[in-house]
Amino acid sequence: MPAGARYPWLCLWGGAAASLLSVGGRFDVPLAAWVAPLLLIRFLRHTRPLVGLPAVFAVTVVSAAVWMAELAVPITWLTLLGDVAFGIAYGLPYVVDRLLAPRTGTLGRVLLFPAAAMSVEFLLGTFGPFGTAYGMRAASQHSSTALLQITALGGPYVIAFLIGAAATIGNLVRERGAHRTALRWAALYAAAVALIVVGGQVRMVFTGTGGDTVKVAGINPSQAAIDAETAVHGASRLDVTDPRRVDRADVRRAAQPLLDDLFRQTARAAAAGARIVVWSENAARVADEDHGAYLRQASEAADAHNIYLLVADLTYLPDAPHGRDETHLFGPDGTKLWDYEKARPIPGLEVYTPGDGRVPIVDTPYGRLANLICYDADFPADTHIDADIVLVPGGDWPEMGRTHTAMAGLRAIENGYALVRQDFNGQSGAYDATGRPLSTKDTTTDSGIWYADVPTHGSPTPYSRTGDIVAWGVLAGTLAAATAIATRSRRRPAPPSPAASAARASGVGPGR
Repeated sequence: MPAGARYPWLCLWGGAAASLLSVGGRFDVPLAAWVAPLLLIRFLRHTRPLVGLPAVFAVTVVSAAVWMAELAVPITWLTLLGDVAFGIAYGLPYVVDRLLAPRTGTLGRVLLFPAAAMSVEFLLGTFGPFGTAYGMRAASQHSSTALLQITALGGPYVIAFLIGAAATIGNLVRERGAHRTALRWAALYAAAVALIVVGGQVRMVFTGTGGDTVKVAGINPSQAAIDAETAVHGASRLDVTDPRRVDRADVRRAAQPLLDDLFRQTARAAAAGARIVVWSENAARVADEDHGAYLRQASEAADAHNIYLLVADLTYLPDAPHGRDETHLFGPDGTKLWDYEKARPIPGLEVYTPGDGRVPIVDTPYGRLANLICYDADFPADTHIDADIVLVPGGDWPEMGRTHTAMAGLRAIENGYALVRQDFNGQSGAYDATGRPLSTKDTTTDSGIWYADVPTHGSPTPYSRTGDIVAWGVLAGTLAAATAIATRSRRRPAPPSPAASAARASGVGPGR
């Protein structure tokens, strides 16, 4: 194979390698998320669509499979279907760039791909069953906190647009060299990114979170309590989350020792100065007939220790829907301030009936408190909450935990509130309104009490007020442009792309 003919395939392999390092998993390299589309577009623009597009789809499907492997996502028919669907969906912007962009001028060749990438990410993150658990480019940029501040203005999906624009402008410069148009686009993009980063730094310095903080404690069942629970059930805690497969007599035998352990830890946290205590998702496991007694015990504990106590339980019901994944907040006088059921059970893994999605909010001396449960925080459209502190009990497994908590931390930047995620068997984390980590704890190796001093004043953002208006606008523009280009293309043939023309002129590659 001539050296020139090998060039596109080298771009494919380089793009594939970078894609596998930017899947939102444990081994991400932030720069790889920018390199992958740059090289994959370069490959596509030098190959025939019938050759290039299947190759790129293979890369996007394999990338989704690598994400599943890295995070040990349980393999079910639904997750396998999701893997293929993810791969196809995230390959669609490349179809747009290869088939439609060559039929436009420079503006289309620069903007169609990033707009399509942002639109796909927005649609899946808002309407897909997996939310932003996979595919959100912002999740690969956790170390770039200043860059991520732009999500407070336009939402998390704008990062996909920025990365996509870097890829198309990079290719424009590669195709046209020092041509004035290419250099103008490159300068404009560089200035925009510089403004975003500098503006992000300014926001991090001046965001009005105030100086007041409150000590928040996170509680997990102790290892001794978990071992005792396992002995009763004959199975691990993660294996008894499906109420249909659990002996209710075992549930009742295991419940009180577990609750005693959780309330002992709660008392210790209060004695150490915690004014808000948060249990992890499903920390308590109780039968429905014992639920009232358990809540009375929680009320008495909040009253006795003068704390806000958010307890979290899995309640086993005698028949369908079999279980409730819920939380209850009690005030310092023992009054129950809310009941909340998880609105987004994990598809294929959790059999609970979803809650109504109404996020509870209550005013306290420590700001406005609100509550989501675990997977709920993976849907940005559901997290526009007028709160100062959002409490997120979570439950994970070791491979997923660190990544999942960092994903939830993005909601703090987007909406301008502090977020506290108390996680079982993963990583707990607290973030301020600009996404800076306040405290983290690896809960796979240490089940002890975790503390964080959390700001009590949030700072609402444009995104929290206007929602996904930017994403909707980009989606509408993308659909309108794609329709217009496709309609016009039926009336006249498309001009060859600059890369294809150059390739044919030099005898390298098949072009279009």
